Amino acid sequence: MENEKTRPIPLKDDNYTHNINRSNERSLDRRGFMKTMVGAAGLFAASTLPWGALAAKELMSSSSKSYPTQKIANLSDIKPGDAIEFAYPGEHDSALFVYVKEKEYKAYQNACTHLRCPVFWDRDEKELLCPCHHGKFDIATGNPLAGPPRRPLPEIVLQEKDGAVYAVGVKKYEEQL
Repeated sequence: MENEKTRPIPLKDDNYTHNINRSNERSLDRRGFMKTMVGAAGLFAASTLPWGALAAKELMSSSSKSYPTQKIANLSDIKPGDAIEFAYPGEHDSALFVYVKEKEYKAYQNACTHLRCPVFWDRDEKELLCPCHHGKFDIATGNPLAGPPRRPLPEIVLQEKDGAVYAVGVKKYEEQL
């Protein structure tokens, strides 16, 4: 039987970590961990304030936003059933113009309201289709007919002038309901 004196490692240090040098090791107790987490949460909250302020300003503004006027097509160059992709209101915002039938045309932002997949015009079914998750939208209103989308497509305001169709704005979500 071993005794305390003949044992090579003292019993109080016999925990298989007696040979690790801990001279520069940091210790983080529960209180230090919680302080770090609260500080990180505060930093995150403070960094999102400017975006929240911009969103609130956009939602609370009663005045309508000004949009550029952009020519989409000459009506003499297209026929009923045709669809044209164009960029509106910015150069990176995809939109879809559909000449539904004589004197009836619609345009919507070309991103599904589910996961922003591109939306395509199905001439035979007279519907806007999202191929990612089989979403369908009504061409007359932009409202979802099938699939996971629950919100309508944002409608682009059109204006006919001098035999051409122009995009002149985007309806707010509240105006579409």
